[in-house]
Amino acid sequence: MQKKVRSVRVAHELEDIDLSGIMRECEKYLRDLESATMLKAQGNKEAADALIKAREAYLGKRVGMKVWEARVRFGERMRGQTRPGEGE
Repeated sequence: MQKKVRSVRVAHELEDIDLSGIMRECEKYLRDLESATMLKAQGNKEAADALIKAREAYLGKRVGMKVWEARVRFGERMRGQTRPGEGE
């Protein structure tokens, strides 16, 4: 399986986003989906549902953090480009 994302269009604010990191998180989520399917097949529906619910929350948190980190880097880069006294 290829790990590197080669091309994607994103907003300027998110051009520094860690797409490979997001893909790794999605891979982990898919493994948990497989585990939940196995749990469900074994008759443990409650454990499968709990696993999926917890993993979805975790995935959302991790992806949100990657977006936030990219936005912070963009803000820092923009502040570095603006010289004191300019832009006002």
